[in-house]
Amino acid sequence: MVAAVGSFLEAKSAGGNWLLRIEDLDPPREVAGSAARILHELQRLGMEPDGQVLYQSSRHAAYQAHVKRLLKKGLAYPCACTRKDLPPSGIYQGTCRNGISGGKKPRTIRFRVNDETCKFTDKIQGQLSDTLTRSTGDFIIRRADGLYAYQLAVVVDDDFQGITQVVRGADLLESTFRQLCLQKALGLSTPAYMHLPLALSTDGKKLGKREQADPVKHKDPAFAVAQALFFLGHQPQPGLALGPLWDWALAHWNSDRIPRCTAVAPVKV
Repeated sequence: MVAAVGSFLEAKSAGGNWLLRIEDLDPPREVAGSAARILHELQRLGMEPDGQVLYQSSRHAAYQAHVKRLLKKGLAYPCACTRKDLPPSGIYQGTCRNGISGGKKPRTIRFRVNDETCKFTDKIQGQLSDTLTRSTGDFIIRRADGLYAYQLAVVVDDDFQGITQVVRGADLLESTFRQLCLQKALGLSTPAYMHLPLALSTDGKKLGKREQADPVKHKDPAFAVAQALFFLGHQPQPGLALGPLWDWALAHWNSDRIPRCTAVAPVKV
């Protein structure tokens, strides 16, 4: 809800388009009907995407083509390792970087990182940097089950859709560095980034269905939007109906009011 309201207002207040993508990359974990429910709730709350909704499940051929490009350039390689082969740190040690040994069969495709420090300036979180050889190591871009990793898919689709700004939750901050490296390797455009603080429960956990958080569908639309606005540092007039509330939000939106942090707690739930 926070990410939807924040991204919608950031785009619309600048005269831009608000694009919606359904990242249905993992069919085994997908909950039937969830995408349709998301679209319905956004409409009920007064947020209509501009243009056709893009479903990542329809984009496998594009992902495959980009993986082949990386393999051909020597920037990716087959890997036989499993999670059990990783050290306690979780950082991949490059076991299969120079070829698979011991008669093992390839399982995944990994992207080859280097010692270069990735840097970017986030509109909310400020200047950030990371060296992937120290934080993740070579990371997976195609899984053992043949499905494509989130990091690769979003980079390919951001470029395909002409995305100029990504607005999302701060839980994806660390992912951004991997995406920057993939963008550079593939010669793709790099959007601006804006990572909103996460809404936490009183015990410091991210609000969501895992924590039995109250679903948005149980709330009055105007009340839900007003709650998100308050969370994002804006104080609309009390009692506004949904239409006038959006009018107020568009006229008063200012990203400088958003809390400069990665999470906010406690939040009443």
